[in-house]
Amino acid sequence: MTTINFILADGSRHAIAAEDGEVVMQVARRHQFAGILAECGGVCSCATCHVHIDPAWVDKLPPIEEMESDMLDFAEGVDDTSRLSCQIKITPQLDGVMVHVPESQY
Repeated sequence: MTTINFILADGSRHAIAAEDGEVVMQVARRHQFAGILAECGGVCSCATCHVHIDPAWVDKLPPIEEMESDMLDFAEGVDDTSRLSCQIKITPQLDGVMVHVPESQY
């Protein structure tokens, strides 16, 4: 199990044990975190699962692919830490990752 730390827009923090191989969006939806709508169901065709990765963790994620980058054009508040949570596969190397759900997603 890998721990994913979600920080919601209201400041609440939630440390969630997740199965390796899942994607961050699945974990967020299972726990019904507000701000992760995932309208497309995780197929990278919307930006309703936009999150910010804590800067200390950005370089530990695989590089962003073109399709994800294109979808982020539709999200608000995008910066260098922005990712789509449907594209972040959970691996043991991400144990402890901090994922911020932006207020613009609410």
